[in-house]
Amino acid sequence: DPQQRELTAASKRKLRRFIVIDEVVDKLYGSKVREYFEENNVQHKILALPTTEETKSMDLVLNILHEVQSFSLDRRTEPIIAIGGGVCLDIVGLAASLYRRRTPYIRVPTTLLSYVDASVGAKTGVNFLQCKNKLGGYTPPVASFLDRSFIQSIPRRHISNGLGEILKMALMKHKGLFDLLKNHGKHLLDTKFQSCNGFTGHGDAALQTTRIAIETMLEELAPNLWEDDLDRLVDFGHLISPELEMRVLPSLMHGEAVNIDMAFMTYVAHARGLLDAGEKEQILQCMRGLELPLWHSGCSWALIQRALRERLKHSGGQPRMPLPTGLGVAEIFNDTSEETLERAYELWVRD
Repeated sequence: DPQQRELTAASKRKLRRFIVIDEVVDKLYGSKVREYFEENNVQHKILALPTTEETKSMDLVLNILHEVQSFSLDRRTEPIIAIGGGVCLDIVGLAASLYRRRTPYIRVPTTLLSYVDASVGAKTGVNFLQCKNKLGGYTPPVASFLDRSFIQSIPRRHISNGLGEILKMALMKHKGLFDLLKNHGKHLLDTKFQSCNGFTGHGDAALQTTRIAIETMLEELAPNLWEDDLDRLVDFGHLISPELEMRVLPSLMHGEAVNIDMAFMTYVAHARGLLDAGEKEQILQCMRGLELPLWHSGCSWALIQRALRERLKHSGGQPRMPLPTGLGVAEIFNDTSEETLERAYELWVRD
């Protein structure tokens, strides 16, 4: 906002910023962050915290709020900055939404998963009573700053984890994105989504992949930011995975649990006749190429039944099951029989 910039420049008060940074990110980039604020003569407080699924709780939110209160933050002109993965962005977003009813905040995602997923949309939240994101709200950030150079320092498994959410959007909405993942998946893993010269035949696959993933996510979320419409294609991979992820924590990362859910639902789509055998195999082969798990021993038939019962409670009494009807196209179904689900499960386990 140019007017806001003018007011800030004219103000005699020193610029101040409160930053919450994941402690792992702080070890890697904390000195650069501090140097940036010092060079720009910004008074700042940097709070480094362990932001993991195990620590994603109201206790950590309250810890942040105690520090915010001590800093005497002005909620009109001093946004809180969150630098980290999706868990960090979710926790800080919830803390900001609670402080003086709503304090602006900025998201700076540092993992591939948070870059294409948590950076987009309005959701904030923490886990509660062993349920994923049971407490939270809808408070969009004032900005998300996207910088792929953060991604080069994360482990290969974390890259694969983020590819799970990108594949979700490809299967639901964009055949071109699916083809990018199928043809360039190994290259994206090897180069950690950095734009590299000299890799003939790949072009800038990293830029194309992330751009399309974010654009398709925005297409789905923007008209339905508050989830008034419960028929959501972005829920693909999120019917069973919340139950599975919390049950086996910390053995599965979020994108891995989502992919296991998507693998099962691919079998469901095939059992319903929505996908032919060739399309099913292309999807599974793409998942393998992205080094994502297709199955987990913790995903029992009883867990699937329990997860789908939970789904009914929170989706207006309908399963609202997104399923691929081809590569890059999908619909939402409410009429998948128990028999079809069980048959798909048996084939999935057998394979």
